[in-house]
Amino acid sequence: MTKINKHIKKEVSVLYRRLSDVLHFTDEDKNIDFFISSLTEFNQHYTTNSIWEWLSTLNVEQKFNVEQIPLDKMSNWQFDDKSGDLKHDSGGFFSIRGLEVQTNWGGVKCWTQPIIHQPEIGILGIIVKKINGIIYFLLQAKAEPGNINTYQLSPTVQATRSNYMKLHGGKSTLYLEYFTKNTVAEVLIDQLQSEQGARFYHKRNRNIIIRIPDNYDIELGPNHRWMTLGQIIRLSQKSNILNMDTRSVISCISYEPENLTSLSSIDETELENCLSDFSLLSDNTNFSAKLMISSHANVPALHTFDTILRKIARRKFDCDLNVKLIPMNGIERWIQTPSEIYHPDRKFFSIIGVHVESMHREIDSWDQPIIKQDVPGIVGFITKEINGVLHFLTQLKSECGVMDLLEISPTVQCITSNYDKDSMPSFVSEILHRENLKIVSDVNQSEEGGRFYHESNQHVILLANDSFYIEEGPDFIWMTMRQMKQLIKFNNYLNVEARSLLSCLPA
Repeated sequence: MTKINKHIKKEVSVLYRRLSDVLHFTDEDKNIDFFISSLTEFNQHYTTNSIWEWLSTLNVEQKFNVEQIPLDKMSNWQFDDKSGDLKHDSGGFFSIRGLEVQTNWGGVKCWTQPIIHQPEIGILGIIVKKINGIIYFLLQAKAEPGNINTYQLSPTVQATRSNYMKLHGGKSTLYLEYFTKNTVAEVLIDQLQSEQGARFYHKRNRNIIIRIPDNYDIELGPNHRWMTLGQIIRLSQKSNILNMDTRSVISCISYEPENLTSLSSIDETELENCLSDFSLLSDNTNFSAKLMISSHANVPALHTFDTILRKIARRKFDCDLNVKLIPMNGIERWIQTPSEIYHPDRKFFSIIGVHVESMHREIDSWDQPIIKQDVPGIVGFITKEINGVLHFLTQLKSECGVMDLLEISPTVQCITSNYDKDSMPSFVSEILHRENLKIVSDVNQSEEGGRFYHESNQHVILLANDSFYIEEGPDFIWMTMRQMKQLIKFNNYLNVEARSLLSCLPA
């Protein structure tokens, strides 16, 4: 995919120069490259619709069968005779263990539950390349046992340590060497980010983006495609197309210019005019400009970054969260049968077994336990312009499996059926009823299909008008996009649900 289009390359170069004048940056800037890629769906090889249709055809052409089976009939998985823990015979992959929790946070102060224990750090890596001046992302269509649409767009490499060490005895992971023995690529982003804190115990993955030289060609795997960030964002507006791991990696991207030449404010009208003159722009110049302004250092925020850090520190000081792994046979109330593990109220989640047969994975078939959530959840951001700058209402949330007491979550993150009508979390009513709130995005997004079975949660982003109150309370903070992206760089600050939502923002 190296064909040069001088017209496209020139137009991108003109936009880059104009943006440098408006946004006050200079020289090469990877974040502006990401921003330009987010603005366009131009792809001389694959239109956005053709990528979507290609995913649908894979479900017919490439066999991937998933059958629910009893837990005690799974090959290579055993319940430990002493602890009751569910483990793989190799000692790798993951295990299902018990967790005991004591906390002063939330309505329930102590409980026990099953939890996924996967201490190894996996790789979620995307290779990018600049073609005709535009950054393209190499994504793969990958089937997972829990995926609703079977094939979803995943990172170039998505592999646990057990997978790429080939504990399954199967094939090697394609392109893995670019992330483990890299000699030609430039690392653009490399961060350890957390997974679902209510389901995993201290789980993190390496989220990494590397750029190969413009003149460097790599042979495409049968299920890999190059696409712009604009195409990826457009596809994220369709339900259950972009998998959770891709959304996590994409969320680490910042549009904030790296090296500024001036501390002058940004003229929003001038920025909109600059973008609207770009013929390759997908659409929605106005919102793209607002996202960039919220990402920029030269704009006023409601709170300083130091103020935000101090509030987080105070709330972590106030939070007691004492957890310890315990044997599965030591958890209370949960019921274990040969077929599944579940809560007697049929709330929260259950654990089932599946048998998988696949044409295009490292091995042809395998069994595994998987988490099943029967009722969809809702995750949502309320946004608002404050002093002319887009802010996001974030929540400080404690979950039993997190590494550092609290993480920053969306305004709302819950399964409403787990709560009584009179004890719903804050802002659920606003997210559901949406009075004086404009829909920016409303789409269902799948959780990670390798561990969660047919779990899709509603992702909602709403824009509030001037009448929406600003008062935060102790556990909520209004933040700009720049402030959230700065916290993402520190690792284990923004939870996976917040990062998932940010990746769905239409540029």
